[in-house]
Amino acid sequence: MLAVSGSKRLKAARDRLAPAARDYAELGWPCFPGAHPPNVSGRKGRGRACSCDRLGCPDPAAHPVSAAWAHQATVDTAVIERWWSERPQANIILPTGRVFDVFDVPAGAGAAALDRIDRDDLPVGPVASVGGERHLFFVATRGAPVDEDEWWSCHLDCSPEDVAETPGMRWHCRDSYVVAPPSLLPSGREVTWLRPPATGPLPDPLRLLEVLSDSCDLAG
Repeated sequence: MLAVSGSKRLKAARDRLAPAARDYAELGWPCFPGAHPPNVSGRKGRGRACSCDRLGCPDPAAHPVSAAWAHQATVDTAVIERWWSERPQANIILPTGRVFDVFDVPAGAGAAALDRIDRDDLPVGPVASVGGERHLFFVATRGAPVDEDEWWSCHLDCSPEDVAETPGMRWHCRDSYVVAPPSLLPSGREVTWLRPPATGPLPDPLRLLEVLSDSCDLAG
């Protein structure tokens, strides 16, 4: 019974992927298909955590299906319909540094930051949970500041420790991306919205950076 229930839950989540990609496009958020957990019912998927052909994939089910993602990501719903009709299990990749940037922090630090945000009545935008392990805070994009030292670009396969001043934090901006709800991750985990997107401006990243940096320091 548990196996059947789990299978139905995964199928229901997969059925939400194409509509969610269309919804993001209607918000003006470019999308691109991502890798996904393999179909473990087939022999090909056994022993693997990702649908890609890369042995030891460092980011299972959380990366684009093509290196051309930065050029091909789109808000064209006809293209999105075609992509997800061809890859109905594809997770959803959202490029950053265009419409928004994303602060990516450990879940404990993210929960502490949300408590402080609520307590101090601070502005906050959409927030997602990546399998209960990390929180994604969507903020207004910095674009390409004149002073490049004000920000750093971060790919998902880098180590959080690379950011020495704020251990555990990643700032996804230009040339980076995040995996979006309701994408499926290995071991049955999902990417889910804690605070879903809404109309209105996104919060200033530098103001939220202070809150998240403090939370990461305390959690570390």
